Amino acid sequence: KHYFYPDMPKNYQITQYDRPICEGGALPVRLGDGTRAFDLIRVHAEEDTGKSFHPERYGDRQVSRVDFNRAGVPLLELVTQPVFREPAECAAFLVTLRRLVRWLGISDGEMEKGHLRCDANVSIRPVGEERLGTKTELKNLNSIKGVEKGLTAEIARQQSEIAAGRAIGQATLLYDADHDKLAIMRSKEHAHDYR
Repeated sequence: KHYFYPDMPKNYQITQYDRPICEGGALPVRLGDGTRAFDLIRVHAEEDTGKSFHPERYGDRQVSRVDFNRAGVPLLELVTQPVFREPAECAAFLVTLRRLVRWLGISDGEMEKGHLRCDANVSIRPVGEERLGTKTELKNLNSIKGVEKGLTAEIARQQSEIAAGRAIGQATLLYDADHDKLAIMRSKEHAHDYR
């Protein structure tokens, strides 16, 4: 992927997106008294980026900083189908995934340390409709509880926008779990923007 962001200044990111390690499959997750399989699209390898620290997050600095220590380190990205119906299902999925990577011995799966991360896409649709609405992406989700809270907040925001007659714009949002706030980081790029 060719792009410039401050956390990847070499202007490209090596990704195995076109040649994934696996395609399809599912991860079975216990929900209540039963089990539900959440369908996967693919699992692929790509290199990690640096980590950005911004003043608005903690208010403890005047400028943004970037830690490049993890930039270039390979990671696995697991992409699911849009099959989650509520935030609690996403949390259960992440608990199961964390348990799996720990059992396999490939990671301790601690989200707070960045060893397991989640970017969550949200699109809503009225009951009875087949087509999903416009997708937004949530970043800065640093715990399983934070994923659940962030998804809940974004679903409420989208429902409120639609109820007010406004269109949902495709965007990347940051979620601040400490203050339960969403902020639009950038309008979402399309695949061709990554060249």
